[in-house]
Amino acid sequence: MKLALTVNGAPVAGEIEDRMTLADFVRDHCGLTGTHLGCEHGVCGACSVLVDGEPVRACITLAAAVEGRAVTTIEGFEDDAAMAVIRECFAEAHGLQCGFCTPGMVIMVRDALARGCCGSERQIRDQLAGNLCRCTGYAGIVKATEMARDRLAKAG
Repeated sequence: MKLALTVNGAPVAGEIEDRMTLADFVRDHCGLTGTHLGCEHGVCGACSVLVDGEPVRACITLAAAVEGRAVTTIEGFEDDAAMAVIRECFAEAHGLQCGFCTPGMVIMVRDALARGCCGSERQIRDQLAGNLCRCTGYAGIVKATEMARDRLAKAG
């Protein structure tokens, strides 16, 4: 089938198999390998991307389901000021180790901060409950999110 959509602000079209996932499409057709494949069952969150501004698990979303829509992968945030603050805070607070979960994690952090859902540690943990990290124990990730929340609020 033919697929046409926008990926990171650029129009993309291609011929795909009906069963191709969005994760495979952005990785294989677009060459955007920042979207990681962890569990491939929608459980770990490493494949998180935004579709029309809403977070989705790209490993369980069929590419055909996003026909005509706007997809933003981690690469699409390269010039995003809020994401720059989040990345800086993750580095400072040791919110990453191996880095495998980081693209999906920071996409979810940015989304949660944009929606104002990170007022407390409990809220942060609730927002990130669908993203798994096998290395950090989450303390650094929560701290990084708190730091980013505070810096972004201060920046206004």
